[in-house]
Amino acid sequence: MESPESYNRIISPLKGFISLSPVVVFLLLYLVLSLIIGDFYKIPISVALAIACIWAIACFRGHSLTTRLEVFSKSAGHTDILYMIWIFVLAGAFATLAKNIGAVDATVAVTLKFFPVEYIVPGLFIAACFISISIGTSVGTVVALTPLAAELAGASGGNVPFVVAAVLGGAFFGDNLSFISDTTIAATRTQRCKAGDKFRANLWIAVPAAAVTLIAYMFIPSGVSEVTVNSVDQPWLIIPYIVIIVLAIFGINVTIVLTAGLIVTVILGLIAGSSLIDMLGYMGAGIDSMGSLIIITLLAAGMLGIVKATGGIDFLLNSLTRRATGKRGAQTCIALLTSAVNICTANNTVAIITVGSISRGISDTFSLDPRKTASLLDTCSCITQCLIPYGAQTLLATSLAGIAPAAPWQYLIYPWALTINVILSIIFRYPKALTRT
Repeated sequence: MESPESYNRIISPLKGFISLSPVVVFLLLYLVLSLIIGDFYKIPISVALAIACIWAIACFRGHSLTTRLEVFSKSAGHTDILYMIWIFVLAGAFATLAKNIGAVDATVAVTLKFFPVEYIVPGLFIAACFISISIGTSVGTVVALTPLAAELAGASGGNVPFVVAAVLGGAFFGDNLSFISDTTIAATRTQRCKAGDKFRANLWIAVPAAAVTLIAYMFIPSGVSEVTVNSVDQPWLIIPYIVIIVLAIFGINVTIVLTAGLIVTVILGLIAGSSLIDMLGYMGAGIDSMGSLIIITLLAAGMLGIVKATGGIDFLLNSLTRRATGKRGAQTCIALLTSAVNICTANNTVAIITVGSISRGISDTFSLDPRKTASLLDTCSCITQCLIPYGAQTLLATSLAGIAPAAPWQYLIYPWALTINVILSIIFRYPKALTRT
């Protein structure tokens, strides 16, 4: 049997395009067709991915079908992917259980009673920013806030994709800035700079973008209307969400956070009069509701594994690095390189690790400040991860909210504001403190 380690890494333009074609096929089937039709609910993302996976396996020439399927399966079964699936399972069980025992209704009622409905969207954005920068994970932020955000929008007649977009934007604000996030650790280690220095460089880019986003969310109509808030008979049922958010803020592993949330919810459910058998049924239904999301995750991971195995990532790296000229050109190359690899891997941390050493080489060649390079790596990976509809964070958020993966896309103001700021920072070379002469 052929060894996956023996793939040819001298990638011609034709082979490079063929290697990347599964990603192109998927994007054409899902995004382009959806835009043409004008409805992101018509084209199931699982079908688009399945077709792209078949195409990827077919394009993986020179190896037996067994080897091709082996590479696909090993990529789909990677420990990072299985860990994400565990999060999906626990999140589905918690969200459905909390909803059925009345925790969601109690939390929505309490929130609407004390919080002006017209400020729900900017409030959720600020909350997501705070939680994500505290815990250093966009996934944990999505888990903590999305179910509540979706129910708040539904209860107040609001636009669910809009509030989900606010949570996603805030989640990636903290993912980009937090000292303890995987992206910060990967970016600073590969560029050999301190996290604090990278943080200060990021502030010049992320904070103005967040401010623009917050102002926009305060003035853009969200569809939220005044609602009559019913009296809360069991306000203590909000405790599961408090537990989730508090544990997340303290940086506890997200699987432990969700498990603790489940235990607390079961206890409160028993106190509220729910039977244990019924609650087990609710949890089972919640896990079942994650089935489509799990399938999408496995298909995407397998397809992107083949793209990498056939040389698609190497082709991107070689193609983009050849075009770096001057300091601005070098920074642009790093930004594009990170974004392109992130599109092909659907994982911002993996993208940073993949292009990290090459980016450091570009930085050394063109005398770029490593703090600026680390900032570009982190920021551009977070922008791309927030925008792609098949990223784990978006898939999880939209699954919990019961909407299509691309539904929040038109409301994602923060990543676009961040993109503009990255471009301006490259053109005008700010912050000046990071500019080498």
